[in-house]
Amino acid sequence: MVRRALSDATDDSLKENSRRAPVSAQKPTKMRRETLRDKRVRRAEDDEDVADDAHLNGHDEARDVQGGNEDGAEGEIEDEDEADDEDTGGSPKGRKRARANTIGDSHPTDGNVKGKQKAVTLPRDVDGFIPGSIMRIQLRNFVTYDYVEFFPGPHLNMILGPNGTGKSSIACAICLGLNFPPSVLGRASELSAFVKLGTSDGHIEIELKGPKGKPNLVIRRTLSATSKSSQFILNGHAMSGREVNQRMAELNVQVSNLCSFLPQDKVAEFARMSPQQLLRETQRAAGNENLTAWHDTLITAGKELKHLETTLTADREQLKTLQERNANLERDVKRYEERRAIEKEIELLELMLPFVEYTEAKRKYDQLKAAQTEMHEKVKKLNESNAPYINLTKKMDKQLKDLQDLREKKKSATQQKFASMKRKWQENLTLEGQAEELKNELDNLKTREKNRLKEIQKSEKTVENLQKNIDNPPKIEDVEAIKEQLKQLRAESRDVTERQGDLQERQRTCIEEESRHKMELENARRNLRQLDDVNSRRLKELEKVDKDAADVVQWLRQNRHRFRMDIIEPPILSCAVPDTKFATAVEACFNFNDLREDATLLNRLVVDSPDALGRRVRINSWFRPRPEYADPPMSAEELRGLGFDGYASDFIQCPDGLRPFLHSTLNLHRTAIAVQAPNRVDAGRAMEVVARSGGASYIVGNTYNQVSRSRYGQQKAQNQTRDIRHARFFLFADADPAQKAAAENAIREAEFHLEGCKKQINELSVEDSKIRAEINEFSSKNNALEKRKKAAIDIKKKLETMKLKLVSEQGQLDRLRKQPSVDAERAKLKSKILKCSAQRVIVLKDYEKLAREAIASQTEASKVALEALQVAANHAQLKAMCSEREDEMQKALAEFNKVRQEYQIAKLDSRAKLDASKEKINSVDEELRARFQEMEQTGEAQKRSVEELTVELQTQQEKLELSMHTNPGVVDQYKKRQEAIAELERQIEEREEKVQKKERAIKLARDNWEPALTRLVESVGQKFSAAFDRIGCAGEIKLTPHEDYDKWAIDILVKFRDHEKLQLLTGERQSGGERSLTTIMYLMSLTEEARTPFSLVDEINQGMDARAERAVHNSLVEVTCKSDSGQYFLITPKLLADLLYHERMKVLCVNNGEWLPEETDRVGNMMRMIEGYVNHRSRASA
Repeated sequence: MVRRALSDATDDSLKENSRRAPVSAQKPTKMRRETLRDKRVRRAEDDEDVADDAHLNGHDEARDVQGGNEDGAEGEIEDEDEADDEDTGGSPKGRKRARANTIGDSHPTDGNVKGKQKAVTLPRDVDGFIPGSIMRIQLRNFVTYDYVEFFPGPHLNMILGPNGTGKSSIACAICLGLNFPPSVLGRASELSAFVKLGTSDGHIEIELKGPKGKPNLVIRRTLSATSKSSQFILNGHAMSGREVNQRMAELNVQVSNLCSFLPQDKVAEFARMSPQQLLRETQRAAGNENLTAWHDTLITAGKELKHLETTLTADREQLKTLQERNANLERDVKRYEERRAIEKEIELLELMLPFVEYTEAKRKYDQLKAAQTEMHEKVKKLNESNAPYINLTKKMDKQLKDLQDLREKKKSATQQKFASMKRKWQENLTLEGQAEELKNELDNLKTREKNRLKEIQKSEKTVENLQKNIDNPPKIEDVEAIKEQLKQLRAESRDVTERQGDLQERQRTCIEEESRHKMELENARRNLRQLDDVNSRRLKELEKVDKDAADVVQWLRQNRHRFRMDIIEPPILSCAVPDTKFATAVEACFNFNDLREDATLLNRLVVDSPDALGRRVRINSWFRPRPEYADPPMSAEELRGLGFDGYASDFIQCPDGLRPFLHSTLNLHRTAIAVQAPNRVDAGRAMEVVARSGGASYIVGNTYNQVSRSRYGQQKAQNQTRDIRHARFFLFADADPAQKAAAENAIREAEFHLEGCKKQINELSVEDSKIRAEINEFSSKNNALEKRKKAAIDIKKKLETMKLKLVSEQGQLDRLRKQPSVDAERAKLKSKILKCSAQRVIVLKDYEKLAREAIASQTEASKVALEALQVAANHAQLKAMCSEREDEMQKALAEFNKVRQEYQIAKLDSRAKLDASKEKINSVDEELRARFQEMEQTGEAQKRSVEELTVELQTQQEKLELSMHTNPGVVDQYKKRQEAIAELERQIEEREEKVQKKERAIKLARDNWEPALTRLVESVGQKFSAAFDRIGCAGEIKLTPHEDYDKWAIDILVKFRDHEKLQLLTGERQSGGERSLTTIMYLMSLTEEARTPFSLVDEINQGMDARAERAVHNSLVEVTCKSDSGQYFLITPKLLADLLYHERMKVLCVNNGEWLPEETDRVGNMMRMIEGYVNHRSRASA
């Protein structure tokens, strides 16, 4: 039955994921036997190397796609029959051979390849399911089920039910229904074993989400109790198992991968996987979709490269041996061949020399004959074509001279017109300047008269004001009387100044005494701080290991007023161990987190918000209103009788409010300590006494013992021991109280003296204020007298200055009044301006007339000049052409005479050399004559000149004289061995080229594979370590490289106890619960990187304790219920209370058994029972 939490969260936006996830298949190894003469086999091997490179390039150039089938050479799955065809030299069904470029690399071919599918993780559809996810499962007569049909959700599906009800049967149905082998389940190996007992047949029907925009895949597999075979029906049509496998590969379903599908009987097998197997399964389940294909390529290419290098080394050794043997015969063979070649070459050269001499002479004769005829025709044509050009040149000479004379006449007349215009224009400018000067003079007369009148008015007013001020002077004080008053005032102020000096001396003495007492106070405070430095050092130690906690303590000391209750600082600061012998044992009862504590408001201010420190920090706090804790495991008498010194709580000093925490949380009152005489403690007796109360801890020397009772069987006592580290925090001794009291008394005494000094300073300040007031009064009186004296002197100076200025102003006024009027001068200037304007009008009319005449004359002169220029250009061009033609004719005539003379000489020479060649050919044997005729037909006989043949003939004759005779048998032996060397060198070159191709292929694959694999392992490792940290354990994922790519591995290292080191996960070292915990942690870490559409784990929580099971469950819900997480099945027979649930998860309750009632309205339907219970609770709460 199914119950699903209703929520709108299912309509959240879903993240698309179009990354491809290829299903890799091992490429068949192609073994070839190469022979020396079989070119077809060598070509097939070359094609095979190119195809390997194309396979690598295909992975390197992969692009994201959506859909099932895809072109290219990535993620290929090859059928066995196709692999066989390819091994036998290729077939029409094999994949196309890639085309190699010039550097030996290759590119993937286009077109679909039979048997090779592209595996991808397709985007989520609007209903929340990823293509390939399971939407419905229907079972009939399958294991424990008569009939069942249920609908999983797109995220986490938790399948619950008692043992034996058929939870694991659902995992079996998924595996078999999708055509994965029964061996994946680790149960029965035959399909018929899964048919329910007492029935003849059954079926499994699974509906998978189809790609976006395409229908779902409904796969039904019918099973028979009497037959090992089965039938598949896909969407109503019969289909073979291979076709179903192909569809699963397209959807990237990986039921056979333990990293994505972990049945109940395979949980232990996960831990027994070798690190190499874990690496390959992880690559298939997560990360880049090409990881497995790249890895397979590296493994195959690496093995082939080693084989090639071994063969190449053997061939090189054999080649070296043959070359050394032939090197001993090389000199004799070379000498024989050289002498024989020289003899034949001499005979041939002697025959070729007269023939080449004739050939060259005949060639020269033919060339000169053709040249003579050509030159004769050329001279004749040139003579006839030059006559018209000469006549036209003479005619154009006369025309050009006439035009130039006419142009000079027109040019001279135009220049005279322009000279007259220039004179008229200059005359106009002169008259214009005169008129401007007269106008300026007229304007200045107006301005000057206006200014003169203003100056007269101004001077008259100034004279009047000055006379008025002189006649009515202000009252002037007696300066001498003021000076006498100043003298008396300064005498009176001397007494006040002497009193001020005496006061300043007393103030200086008081300040010095105050400074001395301040220094004493600072020294006393420094001594007190040094005594309190233990707390400071502890705070610094806390800051080293946890800066956040240290910052919170400092903030708390400044803000205690904000809290209603007392907040105790961490034990590292507030606790002390007076007797340092017990410091190490007491500190061993703490872990670092126990050395810090606080409460609700503190958490809100410093953890939940940045209000306090300006940032959020992580600290541990503890608050218990009324803590309850167990009694000590033994009485004081038993404690001393066993040799213990006491309980840990007896040796520690702390605030009263902290002691409940130390008892209830750390059990310090239950932890016995034996440090002074650890040898007196009987370990067996101590363990027995401590175990009576259910278990506790005790410390003997440097060993910490944790005693507990087993929860199973006879519940015997168990003891876990570990060595304790030397104390780090509780070794700081507290200050001596007497010294601290003395320092505090010194501070109080110094503060008392400072208070007296301040009082005396205040009294002197009052006296100083009175003296300063008297001084200020004298200063004010002095300033007033000085101001009066200065005012009297300034008035006298001002009267003298006004008298002098009055005389000057009266003289200036008289001069202005005596200046004459300007009316007559104004009339004279106007008359001159009118006369000048009339003269300018006459000049401008003359200038206009001259300009019109100059324009007409210039136009005519320009026309004549243009015509003359055109005729001159034509004449120059024609004359140049005539000169060139004449030079060409003279040159052709000279060449004709020279060629004619050479022709007559060549004719005679050619005839003589023809006769000599015929005579030489008739004198040689038939073999040499046939060879010569062959060379003549191919043209080789004419390639060298006579000089070259002559020099070569002499050289060969000299070599023949120096050459010695050699045995011909040695030469035959040498040639046979030389052929073998050449063939072996060719083989080595071909193998070296193959080695280079393999090395390039390995480098290309590794450059893609290793970074992607490293990123995947690092990502999974971070999540794995974080998950272990959350449960108080340690875990690490490590990638281990190797020179052989098939030995690369992923190591899982785990630690479940503090005193242990990280250990490799194996099927034997860890317990069953530890292996299960590690397995689920690893699978959860893979979830966010996974590419499979769904994953499944079956009863993974068996063997875990409650704490681990709760942490695993909550982490699994958090990871698998994200909006972009894939479908996940968790099968479990039990659940703890108060676990974390999410609105995206779906709970499937298996209600199955032999005595189930028939479904009616009241019984048999679990869903109705649950709904009825919920309604009942709702009515009761209302």
